[in-house]
Amino acid sequence: MKRLAAATFALLASTALPAAAQEVSDDVVKIGILNDQSGVYADFGGRWSFEAAKMAVEDFGGTVLGKPIEVITADHQNKPDIASNIARQWYDTEKVDTIMELTTSSVALAVQGLSKEKKKIDIVTGAATTDLTGKACSPYGFHWAYDTHALAVGTGGALVKQGGDSWFFLTADYAFGYSLEEQTSNFVKANGGQVLGSVRHPLANTDFSSFLLQAQSSGAKVIGMANAGLDTANAVKQAAEFGIVAGGQRLAALLFTLAEVHGLGLEAAQGLSLTEGFYWDRDDESRAFAQRFFERTQRMPNMIQAGTYSAVSQYLKAIDKAKTDATEPVAAALHEMPVEDVFARGGKVAKNGRMIYDMYLLEVKTPAESTKPWDYFKVLATVPGDQAYVDPAKSGCSLVTP
Repeated sequence: MKRLAAATFALLASTALPAAAQEVSDDVVKIGILNDQSGVYADFGGRWSFEAAKMAVEDFGGTVLGKPIEVITADHQNKPDIASNIARQWYDTEKVDTIMELTTSSVALAVQGLSKEKKKIDIVTGAATTDLTGKACSPYGFHWAYDTHALAVGTGGALVKQGGDSWFFLTADYAFGYSLEEQTSNFVKANGGQVLGSVRHPLANTDFSSFLLQAQSSGAKVIGMANAGLDTANAVKQAAEFGIVAGGQRLAALLFTLAEVHGLGLEAAQGLSLTEGFYWDRDDESRAFAQRFFERTQRMPNMIQAGTYSAVSQYLKAIDKAKTDATEPVAAALHEMPVEDVFARGGKVAKNGRMIYDMYLLEVKTPAESTKPWDYFKVLATVPGDQAYVDPAKSGCSLVTP
């Protein structure tokens, strides 16, 4: 199997704390960013999340407890076996302290299981399944940027209230898609709507014609796309060719971000409803952060990339608070500390590892409404964090935090 070579980034310490204050294993804090860099989710997080992680290290000052911080990255190709092999090598041979990002739910579940076994911290920003903080939770596992429940509340619940009370789902055929369809269906039904059917498609699909014809013939007011990345983009493009929106049906992109809207273009994406936890044009602080990110990448950050920046920053703050990079004290600090940064305002980490913060219901602007580059979204509503996430007591996680 082809595997992209791991890229490495290191920031070396220029000063050191007294020896008594240094409790850093192997004299370096090593962070691994593991995600899809060549497949269907390459723009969703990809190497741009790696850049966000490097920004976080630089902004922290390049050292923690007087020791250097190193960030490495690799492409898991959306395959759990490849991801597990990389993670195992990182933990056992390369002495990585934590693995983050982990786009693709099947990958995140596999790596979180291994991390639990190895007693290592993992922080997921790129995957969505609520199993990460439910039946597959770990005392060392954290879910940072979003999950399927938050997406279902933000997009599914809002559209039913706006009259979209009958749904048909196009669902990616793996754990993420199943979870997103199930949870959105629950919100549709709870608000008086009905689900007329669904169809599953393989990951990285290119031809959606047969699936879209089934959705079109269902007569559903809303076609919910329980997929992501290029799968959603391809489905939206082909839906336009079939005249689905022109025919009166509405498309709901249940996981779509700024990166995918940019790739698709406003002409095709206009009118789509979606939920994100970050929008670069939200306020002066987010605009300043986004501009720095743009200078490095020539693109504005989405919630995955900004969430990775936040996760790396908070992990380093936790090491500084715990005065060690040992897993249990750092995990405890992550649970205790509020999250207050450019990504999350007033964030808090629940007992099951879910980071809870406000999200945003967004609508893609028309080309006429957009007034500047990357000006893609209208903020329709704020989704309060306490509504967006599963009650930790009802999540199915029975583990006690360290």
